[in-house]
Amino acid sequence: MSEQNKAAAKRIFDAWNTRDFEVFDEVLAADYIDHSPQNPYADTHGPEGIKRFARMYIDAISDQRFLVNEQIAEGDLVTTRWTGTGTNDGEIMGMPATGKSAVVQGITMQRFQDGKAVEGWTCWDTLGMMQQLGLVQQAHTAAS
Repeated sequence: MSEQNKAAAKRIFDAWNTRDFEVFDEVLAADYIDHSPQNPYADTHGPEGIKRFARMYIDAISDQRFLVNEQIAEGDLVTTRWTGTGTNDGEIMGMPATGKSAVVQGITMQRFQDGKAVEGWTCWDTLGMMQQLGLVQQAHTAAS
């Protein structure tokens, strides 16, 4: 079952890359819960919430791609370590397009039941992305 769950989790990233968001209907439960704090649509459960979230990022970073670096599965959980890349060519959450590229690392953990993801948690380098896009100032070392 772990290998099947890993394959289903990878399909989510592949669907994001190909913009085939109908795949979300196949691999996410109708009541899927996204616990990720960066998702403004987390209150919309099921595939529709994730579709809205994906479209928001695709509108802001149209060439966005995910690379699945590795996956670990145990029981009903799958953890995926990933790298995301892209160029900010559209507005995102009120912030203007910068034309700059970013590379970010993240980890997503999902719980599966009956072959579908029922909930997920994602943690990624949001601050690093904002710094790379020039939306947040880089940290400086303290002067002695």
